[in-house]
Amino acid sequence: MKTSLFTRVGWFYLPSSVVGWVLYLLAAGFCATVFVAVDRHSHSASDTLYGIYPFFAATFLLLDWIARRLSEAPNQLPDPTAPSARPPADAGRAPSVAADHWEVRR
Repeated sequence: MKTSLFTRVGWFYLPSSVVGWVLYLLAAGFCATVFVAVDRHSHSASDTLYGIYPFFAATFLLLDWIARRLSEAPNQLPDPTAPSARPPADAGRAPSVAADHWEVRR
């Protein structure tokens, strides 16, 4: 059985393996580097916030997407022989035109 790399806790995903922690550390390192680079050339706190926002938002959205994908069980197709996967008995027949106009015939 495949173990998940992240565990969902409320709205967030916490790493539950070494690979998950490495991904979090890489994201934090990238964000720290962006902060230092942007803050070096900004003149105020709002300049810094405007400069880091696109990078931080993209990084955290990507990390959230990766964590969501790696925390779920893979999608599996239903078993075609299971009773719930069988089509209804009349699934092969074409619908009746009279059934569409049942109210008109009354």
